[in-house]
Amino acid sequence: MPDEHEDPHPVPGRGSLALRGECGDCFGLCCVALPFSASADFAVDKDAGRPCANLRPDFGCGIHDHLRERGFSGCVAYDCFGAGQKVSQVTYAGQDWRRAPRSAGQMFQVFPIMRQLHELLWYLTEALTYRPARPLHEEIRFELDRIGRLTRGGPEDLLALDVPAHRQRVNVLLLRTSELVRAEAPGRRKDRRGADLIGTGLKGADLRGADLRGAYLIGADLRGADLRLADLIGADLRGADLAGADLTGSVFLTQSQVNAAKGDTATRLPPSLTRPAHWPAAGTPAKPGSSRPRRRTSPRR
Repeated sequence: MPDEHEDPHPVPGRGSLALRGECGDCFGLCCVALPFSASADFAVDKDAGRPCANLRPDFGCGIHDHLRERGFSGCVAYDCFGAGQKVSQVTYAGQDWRRAPRSAGQMFQVFPIMRQLHELLWYLTEALTYRPARPLHEEIRFELDRIGRLTRGGPEDLLALDVPAHRQRVNVLLLRTSELVRAEAPGRRKDRRGADLIGTGLKGADLRGADLRGAYLIGADLRGADLRLADLIGADLRGADLAGADLTGSVFLTQSQVNAAKGDTATRLPPSLTRPAHWPAAGTPAKPGSSRPRRRTSPRR
């Protein structure tokens, strides 16, 4: 069934809003379905399928305006790419897990699948904005339509999907897109794909056109770095200092990555992304975190 809230051919600045989380249209799925562990990102442990203690009866967050101060910076950075409202309003037609507890377990399994599919839709939509990748646009649109149809399947259809196979198919296109875009960068392009750069001093580094896919940049000093046309898909930027850095034209940078990093008003972002409200003015020291975030265990691209 088509999603009445979603443009079937989303493009940034218009239908791409459907590929961003709208908590008011969701049944708090990320607050229930997903697990998290006590760390610098989350103040407590929570098992998958158990509602967060801060989830209100109306599915809102009881500490939404104070998440960072209360130790839930991971919630600030998280983005479901619109999967929450899709599952809530389309897959389950507005029937929430509290009123229909028998469907709760299934809904919580469907949500992370939908989230992965919506993430693919976001990357494919973003790829269509890159002029150097025009030779691939027809293939990208085909994949965009194909994945979009999958998201409109029923719960059983979604649970039966081979999501890794779909991710691999799309990733081939994203890799080709990245290569075409990064080829526009001058000079020799650095290959740091999947590199362990945790806490590394990269202040003022020339990283134009660099391949930083899946790189661990947790707590890295990237102040004033030039990241134009750098591929940042899957890069872990938690706590990375982007003060004064130039990320205009960076490839596949997401809002959640920006939210997880530190920056200031001098940080230059792609026009499709929003400067986080917690970033200070240029020249103002960022508040130090309570501890360095732990390395993610999810597979890197």
